Amino acid sequence: MDKYTKAANIIKNSGRIVVLTGAGISTESGIPDFRSPDTGLWGKIDPMEALSTDVLFNNPQKFYATGFKIITSMNDALPNKAHKILAQMEEKGIVRLIITQNIDNLHFRAGSKKVYEVHGNSRSFNCMKCGKVYPVDKIEMKIEEKEIPPKCSCGGILRPNVVMFGDMLPDCFYKGVEEVQTADLLIAIGTSLTVYPVSQLAEMCRKLMIINFTATAFDYRSEIVINEKISEALKKIYKILDA
Repeated sequence: MDKYTKAANIIKNSGRIVVLTGAGISTESGIPDFRSPDTGLWGKIDPMEALSTDVLFNNPQKFYATGFKIITSMNDALPNKAHKILAQMEEKGIVRLIITQNIDNLHFRAGSKKVYEVHGNSRSFNCMKCGKVYPVDKIEMKIEEKEIPPKCSCGGILRPNVVMFGDMLPDCFYKGVEEVQTADLLIAIGTSLTVYPVSQLAEMCRKLMIINFTATAFDYRSEIVINEKISEALKKIYKILDA
């Protein structure tokens, strides 16, 4: 039995399936990941300087010269085959939920409906005073007009709906924990499983499957590990499931 058939059989024999995705699923859409040697974004930029609440609030000029550009650089990306296959798996009732560490919106663009964005999203900002939500293109206009930091019509400061260093995780993360604990299978896709506390989902699940280009710290407890281009691996697995 090859690894794709084995993976498909594990999926077929699992009732409740949750998927966890990381930056590796979006690299085929032209978005660099954060930690890969040579190409990883954090090898070139200090994350505490680029995407931290300290810089956002205390040095907004610096944040909008660096961190804001990282956020908006993702907005023209298109979902790839892997995103689309996961959307099809959800539509067919195979996948119950996607928990993503990505802020790039690509799961929604691919057609997935139930997605927990545990690190936030790059498509909107909100007012810290009144809570009003602004689409990111409105913020880009304000930045072009040198309104730094951008402000709401009520006078409150606008901030990205991205979980940055120094932020608490949103409620959907804790809902995701409950989903993982009651699921039969967690499929971790395109994630190094190194970012705490999301990485702990791989420790608390009943059964784990890993599809990632490189090894992870949780390979030892996975039912099967597939180290391959993610769209290719999912395409082969889905072909068996859909036969």
